[in-house]
Amino acid sequence: MALIHELIYLYIWVLFLAALLSWVPTHSTDGFLAGLKRLLARLTEPVLRPLRAVLPRPRLGGVGIDVSVLVAMVALEIINVLI
Repeated sequence: MALIHELIYLYIWVLFLAALLSWVPTHSTDGFLAGLKRLLARLTEPVLRPLRAVLPRPRLGGVGIDVSVLVAMVALEIINVLI
């Protein structure tokens, strides 16, 4: 059971890192940062894509804010506490 808790915490950190790196522009499609962003997108999109389809995007100053990462992190933390 401890392994499941650790894997959930690891995935929460992956989500957090992917969210942070989404704010960093990459100017090319190759290189370490671009590769890391692609890897993190592959790991997080299967969870975030369904959430983005269901959740509304709140508007802040004319810009839609993606809250799917926050919802996923909170849901994973609740699941981690319940198991």
